[in-house]
Amino acid sequence: MRSTRSGSRVPVAAGVLLGVAILVAAVLYANSGTQPHARVAAGPAGTVTVWLTEMRVTPNSITVTKGQHVVLRVVNEGTMRHDLRLSDGKQTALLAPGSSAVLDVGTVTAPLSGWCTVAGHRMAGMTMAITVGPQAEHRTGDGAAAGKDAVSPDLAAAPGAGWHAPEAALEPVPPGTVHRLSWRMRDVVSEVAPGVRQQVWTFDGGVPGPVLHGRVGDTFVITVRNDTAMTHNLDLHVESGPPADVMTPVAPGGTHTYRFRARYAGAWLYHCGTMPMLQHMANGMYGALIVDPPNLAAVAGQYVLVGSELFFGPDGASGDYAKMRADRPDAVVFNGYPFAYQHQPLTAPVGERIRIWVVAAGPDRGLAFHVVGAPFTAAYLGGAYLVRPGEPARGAAQTLTVAPGDGGFVEFTLDRAGTYPFLSHDMADAELGASGSITATD
Repeated sequence: MRSTRSGSRVPVAAGVLLGVAILVAAVLYANSGTQPHARVAAGPAGTVTVWLTEMRVTPNSITVTKGQHVVLRVVNEGTMRHDLRLSDGKQTALLAPGSSAVLDVGTVTAPLSGWCTVAGHRMAGMTMAITVGPQAEHRTGDGAAAGKDAVSPDLAAAPGAGWHAPEAALEPVPPGTVHRLSWRMRDVVSEVAPGVRQQVWTFDGGVPGPVLHGRVGDTFVITVRNDTAMTHNLDLHVESGPPADVMTPVAPGGTHTYRFRARYAGAWLYHCGTMPMLQHMANGMYGALIVDPPNLAAVAGQYVLVGSELFFGPDGASGDYAKMRADRPDAVVFNGYPFAYQHQPLTAPVGERIRIWVVAAGPDRGLAFHVVGAPFTAAYLGGAYLVRPGEPARGAAQTLTVAPGDGGFVEFTLDRAGTYPFLSHDMADAELGASGSITATD
C-alpha cells in the first residue's frame, strides 16, 4: 500500500502553532517553484538583507553589477541554527534563532553560490546565487550531495563480514511504571545494503532506534543528547499536546528530557520531526513504541518489524534528498536492511502462537504485511482488534494493511516445521527488500 501525496519573526504568543506553521510553510515552499529575486542598487556598497528559515534562503538570487561591493545582512528567522557560506569561502558563524550577522562579500566580479552548511539543509533547498549582469531568474533545485549515488550490486546478496540482522525480538516490559532512558543522537556510517555504506542519522546509534515497551498508564522519561552537527527533536505519535510544547528542538551539543505518559495502547511510531522531516526520517531517525493493550495474552514469542525505505546517496554520505522528494527508493526494508531476515530468519516453535508487531515508518510507503502459510488468528490495528483471538469461526486475516505512520500486530501459529516467508504484499516493495522468513522448529 502506498500513501497518497498530494518576513517578520514569529511572536512568542504564536509558539503553540509553531510546529504546524513550519510544516505548512515547508509544504508551500516545496510547491512554490521559485523564490524572490533581489537586484542590488548601484553604488559603492550595496547591502541586501537575507533571511534564513526552514528550508529556504530569501531572496534566493541576487543580481549585482560587475565590480560592485556587496554586503549581506544575514538574519536567522528560523527555529534552529543556520548559517550562510559562499562558494569563495566567506561565511557567517552559525546563527541562533533570532540572531544576525554581517557578511562582507567584497567586490563581486564573478557569480557566487551560497548555502547553509548545517548537514542536510543545502540538499533541502537552503541555497542562493549571486549573479553578475542583467537580472536573471535563478531557481534552486532539491540539491544533491557531491559524487555519484551508491548502487548495490544485488540487494539480496550476502551482507558484509561481521554483519548481524537487526534484533527484532521484543523485550519484556521493564519493571515498574516509570521507564527512564538516555539516548544519544549520532551520525553513524554503516552498511545499509550489500555493498552500500551510508551515513545514517540515528537515535542512539541504530536504525531503527531503540524499541520502547510499556503498558497503558506507564510514564517514559527519555533524556536525549544531540551529538550531531544539526538540530533534531523527538516526535512521539502517542503524545498529546501542541508540537511547539512537546517536540522541543535539541541543538547540536544540547540535551533535553522528554517526558510523557502512555495513555493509549497500540504500536506507535516515533521519529525526528525537524524540517525537512522527510529527510530526517528517511536518513534513519525513527523507531517503535509498543504499548500493550490491557489483558494481552501471553505468547511463545514476540517480534517488532518497522518498515521503511532507503534512498542511497554517495558512498559514506547521507541519503539522496532528490530521490526522497521524488519517492524513488533504492530499497524497502524491515528494520533498516533489505532481506535481513532471509539471511538470518526469525524463529518460532511449532504449534505455539507468536505475535509480530508491525509499524510503518515510511516516510512514503505503508505495508501490507503477510506471512505465507499462516493466516492471522488475531489482528490489531490503530488501537482496535480487527480479528479477535480465540474466535476462529468469525474468520481470520491474510494481511495487516498499515498506513505510513501507523502500526498494529498479528498473531498466528505455525502448524508444521519449515520455513515461512513474510513480506509486504506490495510485490514491487517485496522485491526491493521488504521480505524475510520465519523458521518453525519442533
